[in-house]
Amino acid sequence: MLDILQIKLTHLHLELKEDGVLIATLNRPDKRNALNEASIEDLITLFSAVPRSQTRAVVLAAEGDHFCAGLDLIEHHQADRSPADFMHVCMRWHEAFNKMEYGGVPIIAALKGAVVGGGLELASSAHIRVADSSTYFALPEGQRGLFTGGGATIRVADLVGKARMIDMMLTGRVYKGQEAVDIGLVQYLVDGSSLEKAIELAHFAAQNLPLSNFAICSGISHMQNMSGLDAAYAEAVLAGLVNTQPDARARLEAFANKTAARIRPTNQ
Repeated sequence: MLDILQIKLTHLHLELKEDGVLIATLNRPDKRNALNEASIEDLITLFSAVPRSQTRAVVLAAEGDHFCAGLDLIEHHQADRSPADFMHVCMRWHEAFNKMEYGGVPIIAALKGAVVGGGLELASSAHIRVADSSTYFALPEGQRGLFTGGGATIRVADLVGKARMIDMMLTGRVYKGQEAVDIGLVQYLVDGSSLEKAIELAHFAAQNLPLSNFAICSGISHMQNMSGLDAAYAEAVLAGLVNTQPDARARLEAFANKTAARIRPTNQ
């Protein structure tokens, strides 16, 4: 099993808890954690390694006041890339975010401040998003003469719908607070620390069997890309594997004996 703390990263700081919860912190606060090429390579390296490591869940956090302000526009401007060069940059972004969404390990994003442009593309690649009162969301590409290149047309449109995403890009509309929850940008809104809530959720997820989490955090996304008939087939095959796993027998026995924890509504 790969030791996740031994991998070399430039702009991500890692902390591993005893139960396998990994806290990965974006570490460019002076740039509002904008994503340069090195940051994207860090994400590819990390999330290539996570499924092969002792990690049971990931909290994606950020230093400073902002989660991520998107593409590092200064680097982009100074690089003066050709169309082909920037196309390949975008493909690396897709590589990073696909490894996150389809990697099979739960990722909970602790959001604050700016979640803008490519920062929203990054956040939308996580499985759960937690926002605090400072968090705001925007896709300002239209005002800057740009277009999304890191999967917003796939993931953000899936969260909020095509019409809302077009509105955000055309007008620069900003969402925050309960409105961001209502349209599907985040699942949790907290008055205090989004990081504390994200860590709490990660500890819950880490208690699940890894194969169950793999099915939830990989299978569902794959099935959304299939026809209804193909998705039904894939779901049945995955359920056959997951629902008969040996490690589940003790949990099923506890349920049968009425010693398992009951499912009760809680204050989310």
